[in-house]
Amino acid sequence: MTRPALTPDDLRPRLADVLPGVRRDLEDLVRIESVSADPARVAEVQRSAEATAALFRAEGMDVRITSAEGGAPAVIAHRPGPEGAPTVLLYAHHDVQPEGDHALWDSPPWEPTERGERLYARGAADDKAGIVAHLGALRMLGDDLAVGVTVFVEGEEEVGSETLPALLAQEREALAADVIVIADSGNWDIGVPALTTSLRGLVRADVEVRTLTHAVHSGMWGGLVPDALITLSRLIATLHDDAGDVAVAGLHAGPAADVDYPEARLRAESGAAPGTQWIGTGSVVERLWTKPALSITGLDAPQVEGASNTLVPHARAKVSMRIAPGDTTENAVACLRRHLEAHVPWGAELTFTVTDGGEPTQIDATGPAYDAARSAFRDAWDGTAPVDMGVGGSIPFIAEFLEAFPQASVLVTGVEDPDTRAHGANEGLHLAEFERVLLAEALLLTRLGA
Repeated sequence: MTRPALTPDDLRPRLADVLPGVRRDLEDLVRIESVSADPARVAEVQRSAEATAALFRAEGMDVRITSAEGGAPAVIAHRPGPEGAPTVLLYAHHDVQPEGDHALWDSPPWEPTERGERLYARGAADDKAGIVAHLGALRMLGDDLAVGVTVFVEGEEEVGSETLPALLAQEREALAADVIVIADSGNWDIGVPALTTSLRGLVRADVEVRTLTHAVHSGMWGGLVPDALITLSRLIATLHDDAGDVAVAGLHAGPAADVDYPEARLRAESGAAPGTQWIGTGSVVERLWTKPALSITGLDAPQVEGASNTLVPHARAKVSMRIAPGDTTENAVACLRRHLEAHVPWGAELTFTVTDGGEPTQIDATGPAYDAARSAFRDAWDGTAPVDMGVGGSIPFIAEFLEAFPQASVLVTGVEDPDTRAHGANEGLHLAEFERVLLAEALLLTRLGA
């Protein structure tokens, strides 16, 4: 027999009771330097997993730390629900990005510091707040939890979740669920919740051109022999048309939700210089969410300081391409390779090497679980309905979950907002929004149980 769902008025006093402890737990987790990309901090990643496991063990859950071969430690915690109740998988990750230059932070990156409406530290939002959001919701519900819950906290999301497919296969039975809540995205704005329903995929490749077997004098041979930098520059210039749209033929593009993105907000959040003009055509959100994008994120060439007066024999660029929902990395790689081979100038030798990638995601956000989520968000945000939001960035592991558990409803939520600055200096969690996230998740769980 199902239990009646708890109301927002039932849960708000419970939120006030658990919030101080949840905040302490978040700050303790943030102080652990669990940078999965840093081999020198492997022990910190392990310590982070153990601290996470201890938090859920203290809630009476059956907890273990596991990993796939060669992977970072992940935490799986389980609490069975009443007979016949659905099972909900709650995902987050405990590893974080490197903190970068400490001088760019206004407070120490590993010491959580409250300033204004935010708590600043590396991982304060991405994604240790996701961990404690799950923890806080479970504490709020206590014995009134009417669903089975499995908590899955991964330890290598920030380095591409390389062993996640193997881990999902290894732990398929333990992680099977009717609903999967992935707390690793964000909301549309302060005071406006969102469900993420699409994400672009990623292809990264190294593109190298060679025009000479060795450097030669620019005066003796310039004007006849092309140098590699000019050659690479001309090749890069073919990747966009005059409007700034990606000119690689065969890539998918699609429509986006009818969401207004005001110019002032766009400039503030993007950090665009005052005179910078936008590139591409279509609506703002189409260009950010459902059309391909292509950037050069690195360049190997001689430095200006101390450069010799010779023709550069070879040059290399890192190409980062975001691919639209509905496309595949296989198609995108083939299209990009074809374009480069067709446009490399002056017979230069081309080397094209794919370095990594991840599939795009399109979620059919319909059905009872999504109805429950939307009503929970609306009540937690005092009547503001959630936006169905796309994300221009990539979270490839979501496609892994969709493939591993095709019958499950996957809800992509999160604690971030447009000024969270995840991955950058002064990453910060908006504390009032975090309270709404806690309330929304508790409401979601109680409504799924009802």
